[in-house]
Amino acid sequence: MSARKPTISDVASAAGVSKGLVSFALNDKPGVAVDTRDRILAVAKDLGWRPSLSARSLSTRTSFALGLVIRRAAEVIGADPFFPSFIAGIESVLSEEGRALVLSVVPDQEAELSTYRTLAADKRVDGVFLTDLRQDDKRFALIEELDLPAVALGHPASSVCFPFVELDDTSGIQAAVEHLVSLGHTRIGHVAGDPAMIHGGRRRESFADAMTNAGLDSSLVIETNFSVSQGADATRRLLDGPHPPTAIVFANDPMAIAGLGVAHQRGLRVPADLSITGFDGTDISAYVFPALTTITSDPVEWGRVAARTLLDQIATGAAPTVALPPAQLLIRDSTAPPPPPAAEVAHR
Repeated sequence: MSARKPTISDVASAAGVSKGLVSFALNDKPGVAVDTRDRILAVAKDLGWRPSLSARSLSTRTSFALGLVIRRAAEVIGADPFFPSFIAGIESVLSEEGRALVLSVVPDQEAELSTYRTLAADKRVDGVFLTDLRQDDKRFALIEELDLPAVALGHPASSVCFPFVELDDTSGIQAAVEHLVSLGHTRIGHVAGDPAMIHGGRRRESFADAMTNAGLDSSLVIETNFSVSQGADATRRLLDGPHPPTAIVFANDPMAIAGLGVAHQRGLRVPADLSITGFDGTDISAYVFPALTTITSDPVEWGRVAARTLLDQIATGAAPTVALPPAQLLIRDSTAPPPPPAAEVAHR
């Protein structure tokens, strides 16, 4: 049996019509009688005909692809479940629409901006997703210059000409601090993310505000690039300080899980000697020991909503900004009251 894919010529021959009429019918253009269109569509289905993406791209001047450029170290992306989940959410929408995702991982700003220019110049994508927004984000002006449809993940620091999908993570950090304070903790540290990223800086500010509102010192903070290795190093530095914390709020789950490992290596009992909270509510956080208290978000839904928003932006030239449900604190087994002063001294 031949494995050759059926063509428009095959459909035309089987339906007894011209190739032009088949093209009109398959592309739902006017000028085709209803019964003829139905017959052509039925024949195409019987033959197993599928449209050629390259041919559709040429005829419609669209690429049927969307772009995602991530400026992070590859090892950071590989260890963080957020991006695979976010991408899975995007793909679940694009697969239904017959579109593809073009993914690029770049090391720095120069490569990032160059990639956007190349994608636009080569017409490889019809629109792009913008993640890891920054305070002075050079991409915004470039996207407008390139006239490229876009949707941002998070609330930009300045006004932009495209929609964004945002999630309020400040309430989650505040809830984590309030939870630890209610347990009796007074020395709480924070392993923060990259301050150049808006969400990294916002989570740090939320931590500081919550600590100040509780009348506590908010200076036990170490900034990282969100990576596992820097999360582990930050945990060691906090525990080696002159006044180590009895609880640590981490800016993401991978760093919190690394912090758990550091605590175990030092013989500290979590949560009896040290309480730990994460952020993102990743699946693995429920299966580490002890199960991680974390702040939940839904990166798969972020991907789905972002994809739908970008497709609307491409189709109509406008799409509304979407606010996802706020992040919520999920209390598990990694938090408890602080150890008594005598026990704390013994373990330090």
